[in-house]
Amino acid sequence: MADTTAVVEALNEVRPNVDRPVAAWSGSRSDRYLAFVLGGDVYAVDILDVTEIMEFRTLTVVPMVPEFIRGVINLRGSVVPVVDLALRFGKQPTQVARRTSILIVETSGADGSAQHIGILVDAVNKVLNFGATEIEPPPAFGAGIRTDFISGMARHNGEFVIILDVDKVLSLSELHLVTQAMRTVTAAEATE
Repeated sequence: MADTTAVVEALNEVRPNVDRPVAAWSGSRSDRYLAFVLGGDVYAVDILDVTEIMEFRTLTVVPMVPEFIRGVINLRGSVVPVVDLALRFGKQPTQVARRTSILIVETSGADGSAQHIGILVDAVNKVLNFGATEIEPPPAFGAGIRTDFISGMARHNGEFVIILDVDKVLSLSELHLVTQAMRTVTAAEATE
């Protein structure tokens, strides 16, 4: 496992800390992916989708949202929902430990605007390079099994790495629920 500091430095090298709209990034995929561990499996997301890597911090729980939305955090004055990807994938909830991290990714919200979402992961692994020829299409499991959130599969050290499409990990209706929850928290904070 790579040191998180080295991963953050690599992230800053590829995607400098500048504000760019989602449109500036969409369509321009890189060959670098941020790998992370979730329930013993290795997943990755395009490094251009990641805006920040954070140590786990206390979450504010929002009532009446799907179970996989573990809560929200305040990120420089913005309310950011945090999704437990393990729960989203039907696994056991992520157990918070020393290496538990929150990846802040930028997605397209239900209304088409840029939205930041935190993804709770067991540990950030490292930045991997995969050329287009090294990534295989998602497997076809048959009718009724969703694979639309997988952008591809790649091999690293003899093991498969599942490359996720962050815009599709949550469906549009679920993103709408996340947006509603964020508005509820923001409204509650404004009345305090």
